[in-house]
Amino acid sequence: MNLGAQPSDSIQCQKWRAVFGSSAAMQEIYQLVKKFANYEFPVLILGETGTGKELIARTMHIWSARHTEPFIPVDCAALAPTLIESELFGYERGAFTGADRPRMGLLESANLGTIFLDEVDSLTLEMQARLLRVLQEREIRPVGSTSSRTIKGRIIAASNQDLAHEVRENAFRQDLYFRLDVGRIRIPPLRDRKEDIPLLVDCFMEKYCEMNIAIHSMSQDAMRLLKKYDWPGNVRELENAIERALATSLGPTIQPQDLVLDTNGNLADENVTLCELEHRAILNAVTTASGNKLAAARSLGIGKTTLYRKLKQYAKEDRGFSSPTGQEPEQRN
Repeated sequence: MNLGAQPSDSIQCQKWRAVFGSSAAMQEIYQLVKKFANYEFPVLILGETGTGKELIARTMHIWSARHTEPFIPVDCAALAPTLIESELFGYERGAFTGADRPRMGLLESANLGTIFLDEVDSLTLEMQARLLRVLQEREIRPVGSTSSRTIKGRIIAASNQDLAHEVRENAFRQDLYFRLDVGRIRIPPLRDRKEDIPLLVDCFMEKYCEMNIAIHSMSQDAMRLLKKYDWPGNVRELENAIERALATSLGPTIQPQDLVLDTNGNLADENVTLCELEHRAILNAVTTASGNKLAAARSLGIGKTTLYRKLKQYAKEDRGFSSPTGQEPEQRN
């Protein structure tokens, strides 16, 4: 079998360390992905939003014999109910108003590759029945066609819902659930594997520092704050937090005050001081003003002298600011 870019035996393999952490739970998933990559049966990936279900599916494709063929991700929740049939199965010319030429559906366009059906639970019961037939017969019938076509792609599905519960509530077809659930991978939320956070942080910092962001480290206090937070948005939220901190921090090291960890813009630490909130506001104002301290002071409603005094204080405390020197830049429009 002509396999793809297979991993080494070490879970710390440089190329894949951002996909799999160092926790025991993720090492088990690593072994499952390696195993399932060599087979053709469907795989069902379960996990909360932001845990990396598509990344796991894409890795499985890369490590499989199908790696030279397309990987087609399909966000089932984003497809309008009136369009989902034609998007998945394609259509013939004249099948409906506006169909002035035939179009290949997403299931067929994967060819010998992999089709990833994310949020498969959002499909209507009617579409679930059609998908079940695809899995059983390996055939599709485009909208407006009188004949079927064979498809050869592998199907991987994902859901952030408890599909077994959905089956009991008659919201998901039991036969489709059994057909998809041949190989199962359940990704734990980040709050249950916080030992992976340092490794993930290193990977994200390395990723964004390649974009000429001159910050290469994180303070121990900032790392403790990351480990204390429960990460409702999982790995996706962590990556966003690191990218934001790298973009806004004015020092060489990410500090706790550089981290904004919830949707209300507050730090996750319950004991945030007024001083820290003030520091955060000044940092954001200077960054938004592209370093123009006069404009930053005006946006904050304080005098330029006050802003300079604060910046000098932060520089002495090594909190990410350089002591302002030289002439103030001209006011920008």
